[in-house]
Amino acid sequence: MHQEIIARFDSLKEKQLSIDITRGKPDKEQLDLSNDLIDLSIPISSEDGIDLRNYGEPFGIIEARRLGSELLNAPIENILAGEQSSLLLAYQTVLSNYLFADPIPWKDIKNPKFVCPVPGFDRHFMMLDDFGIEAVPIPLKEDGIDLLAFEEALKDDEDFVGILCVPKHSNPSGEIYSDDNLQRMFEIGSNYSNKFLFLFDHAYLIHDFLPTPEQKPLWQVVEESNVQDQTVVTTSFSKVTFGGGSISFMATSGHSMDLIKKVRTTMIICPDKLNQKRHVEFFKDAATVKSHMQKHAKLIRPKFELAYEYLEKLPEECGTFSRPTGGYFITYSTSKPIATKVVELCKEMGVLITPAGSTFPKNYDPNDSVIRIAPTYVTKDELADAMNVFTTSVEMAHFGIEI
Repeated sequence: MHQEIIARFDSLKEKQLSIDITRGKPDKEQLDLSNDLIDLSIPISSEDGIDLRNYGEPFGIIEARRLGSELLNAPIENILAGEQSSLLLAYQTVLSNYLFADPIPWKDIKNPKFVCPVPGFDRHFMMLDDFGIEAVPIPLKEDGIDLLAFEEALKDDEDFVGILCVPKHSNPSGEIYSDDNLQRMFEIGSNYSNKFLFLFDHAYLIHDFLPTPEQKPLWQVVEESNVQDQTVVTTSFSKVTFGGGSISFMATSGHSMDLIKKVRTTMIICPDKLNQKRHVEFFKDAATVKSHMQKHAKLIRPKFELAYEYLEKLPEECGTFSRPTGGYFITYSTSKPIATKVVELCKEMGVLITPAGSTFPKNYDPNDSVIRIAPTYVTKDELADAMNVFTTSVEMAHFGIEI
């Protein structure tokens, strides 16, 4: 068997591949779905008479906020429409609390901490690092966070200020948080402190490509748990229309809304209202957005299925992999501490994978086992080559095959 794996390695290396599957990006065909946005003719005023070309409306035009209200199932008075990404709104949320949180700004807390389910999104950890906020990892389970680990983390420490989650198609392993898991999370967190922030990056809210377990709308669970003022939910069209050229939405209330408005009033004179109007004219309503996302699903699903075909060929003793029903990633977990070696071998054969450890705070995976695969951006032929390289690398590392 070892000779066959070595022969495969040599053959793949001779191909001199140059394939990058590090980031979860739409491919050209997906981007083409929204090309009509580019030349869309729109009025220069919003429906309530605001001149879209001028300053003003730092919290978004009314029709964009209404679309966000439909998508997030939250009252329009709780909705803000912003710029291109949910991550930017999340960053502004952390910034506002860092500077102005009541009763104590986070900057004045000796060692502020966030609970972060892992594996998680590397940019979330980078964001917290920017503010000197410690990211404390807790495990994910199939239906959401490990609630016992969450409760234990909060038990004897007064410096936790919040939790940061991707509640649907969790990045990168694809978990769907159950309503019960969310309700219990709200109960534990709010019992710890009525200022504890629940920050949700709902980046994959509408990105299903297979039948997905049903969730109540997140804001409904928030209202039922009476944590509106402690909760911020963000989402965007970054992987609906154009990366860097879309619009975003936030749902929040009370003190959290006051804080985000405070920083945005200073730093954002106004969002790109023309782009907000363009997106509203393109989509009209949430039903049209979801229909558009079905077109994305038809393009994405075959790539995930192709990746699964290769992963299924790996001996079970080598590890396990996630089978998400949406989102942009697959997680492979090796049974031995060899993730770093696997990524190195992939690079040697011309395939770039997200660095091992990046799905954990400080880029440290204590088991050196989690690897994120992003199959969407490349062509099917490139993906087939990349997965061949990946599975070959896993077998070589697992069985200790040296070249």
